[in-house]
Amino acid sequence: MTDDTLEERFTFRLSRMNVFIALGTLVIVLIFLTSFLIAFTPLREYIPGYTSVGLTKRLYKLQLKTDSIERDLVAKEQFITNLRDVINGKDLTEDKPVTGDTIKRYGNIKMKRSAEDSLLRLEVENQNKYNLYKIEANENISQKKSSIGGVLFFTPLKGIITNLFNPAQKHYGVDIVAKQNEAVKVVLDGTVILSNWTLETGYVIAVQHSRNIVSLYKHNSAILKKAGDYVRAGEPIAIVGETGELVTGPHLHFELWSDGNPVDPKEYITF
Repeated sequence: MTDDTLEERFTFRLSRMNVFIALGTLVIVLIFLTSFLIAFTPLREYIPGYTSVGLTKRLYKLQLKTDSIERDLVAKEQFITNLRDVINGKDLTEDKPVTGDTIKRYGNIKMKRSAEDSLLRLEVENQNKYNLYKIEANENISQKKSSIGGVLFFTPLKGIITNLFNPAQKHYGVDIVAKQNEAVKVVLDGTVILSNWTLETGYVIAVQHSRNIVSLYKHNSAILKKAGDYVRAGEPIAIVGETGELVTGPHLHFELWSDGNPVDPKEYITF
């Protein structure tokens, strides 16, 4: 109201809601202004914990200038020394190398393997060294063996061989003892031609490969493929077991046939 005439100029009414809205708006505006000052003005440099954005860049440039001044100072000192020697009739002193040069000369770095690095490399290289085994073709070996010479065979099962290849006793393969429930893997790409149960050898699976090669896996506890399936080298096709009458314990009886003749798997695969 006007003091002289008591005329009403404007009116407002205080309530809890009005006071709350006014104070809330004021707080929000203050927070916004503070954030703006900290983010976009140099005032943030005066806040503990904040530093100038260009401080690191300036320090780097100052370090380069200091290094250049140091090298230039050493060169000038050398020049003055040589000039003094010339005036006095003395021999010139050799240039002293600049110490503390910050230039990294990577071409002069010599790399040298440590003993620990060599042992680690050897361990990693030998982890899967015997997964694949290659037999080079030899002109002096028989035609039966040369037909599969140079073929890369995947190891069907890693374990201990308890019974060797012996055609005289009609044992046309090798018996491999391994951990229980170990997966049996196919040695080459091919097509499953037999996946069945027999009374003597239990679960049997046979795979036809290229170059007229056939691989047989007997005494399995389970078969994972059926006849007609195409399998890739290293793919699980069965589980080690002790099924069949002609078995003395859990193992894999593995046979390898080439051109209709049995061959010794140990000559082509490292178990």
